[in-house]
Order: sequence, then structure tokens, then C-alpha cells
Amino acid sequence: MKKTILLVTFLTLVACVSGVMAQGKPATTPAPAAPASTKPAPPAKLEKFSGTVKSIDAMAKSIVVGKGKTEKTFVIDESTKITKGKETVALADLKAGANVAVEAKKEGDKLIASTIKVSAPKAAPAKK
Repeated sequence: MKKTILLVTFLTLVACVSGVMAQGKPATTPAPAAPASTKPAPPAKLEKFSGTVKSIDAMAKSIVVGKGKTEKTFVIDESTKITKGKETVALADLKAGANVAVEAKKEGDKLIASTIKVSAPKAAPAKK
């Protein structure tokens, strides 16, 4: 009789232990879904254009730059940097005929100049 009770107790113990082992780790609840990522909009792509200053409108704060048959009008705002060499210059210092390289971002139908780099006009080739 003792052997039977001992055997039943042992089998019960084995059944409990195997049940716990079979269960393994408790299932973890999945992490809450991340909210829709709010990535900032990519920065506006800068358009580059170089040519000769055709005209300057100080009242409208704009310049017209032409290269060949193509002419583009750029609006100058308070964040526009105008440089000549390493010096910063004002819009009033720009002259028609100056060679410029403009980087601008498009906002609607306007081209807003972010940087304008002024270079000296090319000298005419020397005659021999």
C-alpha cells in the first residue's frame, strides 16, 4: 500500500512539473503599436541656376538672372545670403551684368533665393 501511495504521489508530482515545464515562459503581450511616425517633411530641394544679372528690382526685392535664352526671377528675403568672395554684400551692391550662382527653393510659383554668390564678370579676351 505504501508503494502505491508513493507511486501515485510521484506520478502526480511529475505531471505537475511537466505541465509547468511545457507551459514555458508566459506569453508576453505584444508591445503597443507605435503611433504613425510623424517624420518631418524632407527639406525643400534647392534649385541651382547660374547666369548674368539682367535686372534688379529693389522695391520688390527680386532679381532676374539669365543664361542664354532662359531667364528666371528670384525673390530675395531676409534669410537670403548674398556673397562676393568671402564678403557678405547687400542687394543694393548687385549690378546688372554681374555673374551669379543662385540656389533657390520653390514655394508655389516663386523661386526664393537662399544663397547668391557673385563673381566678377569675365574679362574680354585680350587681343594680340
